[in-house]
Amino acid sequence: MNEASRDSVVPGLTSVILILIFCSLASGCGYYFRPAGSALNVDLESIAIPCFSSTSSYAGTEDEFTRIVRQEFISQSRVRIEDESAAQAVLRGRLYSITTEPLAYTVTQQTVHGFLSTDEVTESRILRVKLEVTVTDMPTREIIWQDSNLTETAIFQVSSSDPLITQYNQRMALRSIAQELATRIFSRTMERF
Repeated sequence: MNEASRDSVVPGLTSVILILIFCSLASGCGYYFRPAGSALNVDLESIAIPCFSSTSSYAGTEDEFTRIVRQEFISQSRVRIEDESAAQAVLRGRLYSITTEPLAYTVTQQTVHGFLSTDEVTESRILRVKLEVTVTDMPTREIIWQDSNLTETAIFQVSSSDPLITQYNQRMALRSIAQELATRIFSRTMERF
């Protein structure tokens, strides 16, 4: 290629690249930023979130779940939390299963009075919570959405020397599950409006 033809190709190529960049920027990708605290396409002005019910033997769990779900709505949207009699919609939750299962063990063997003894000590457990949620439109009494099997899990460490540490770790895992479920509940509720 001679120098004269190369000089004519470079300006043409530069023009094509500039046009492509301009078109890309002008068309955009469809994403945009929204102000913090605003939800998209929301006509919902108020919601009631009464205390969740629970068939679990974990005392106080339903209060903590209710508090975390309410906080998610308060911090993520401008939807008012109201009493059931004044709310446009009601979100009801029921904790119906909270289980823990061993996840990891430490196995030790020792001889006691001539017999081999094997001990398994749990190092970590998995906590699983199942929740039922229903959101009802109050003026029409129609169910907006319902899920009878919202499930979330978390892993927590078990202390073989201090049961209070294990209890604390389990409580933190439960809070983590509640936060994750609250985020999912908020998203599913607000995407309907």
